[in-house]
Amino acid sequence: MKLSKTEEELMNHLWVLKKAFQKELLEMYPDPKPAATTISTLLKRMQDKQFVAYNTVGNMRQYFPLISKESYFSKHINGLIKNFFNDSPSQFASFFTKKTDLTKEELEELKSLIEEKLDQKS
Repeated sequence: MKLSKTEEELMNHLWVLKKAFQKELLEMYPDPKPAATTISTLLKRMQDKQFVAYNTVGNMRQYFPLISKESYFSKHINGLIKNFFNDSPSQFASFFTKKTDLTKEELEELKSLIEEKLDQKS
């Protein structure tokens, strides 16, 4: 299951804070801040999707993520590769390197990361 853009934004705040009350999450937003009811609705939807849970502290809910940022985006990227690049990481890499304006240094860094991964597989 995937998060909407607004849910992803809220989830990013929760990943930063690790655990937070609704008020703390609301404070993470720049002005103009969304309504507290909007945050409440998003948190409920994210609970239903099993991305967040909460502990009750007094009469308040302290929310925490059930999935790590790395895990979420890993699944997201793998889904993109499967759905848009015929399940071919090399097609994705080709598209990525041709259609983004990477500097020589950034390309060298990517090359280094790939070589490092190849060394680990040897």
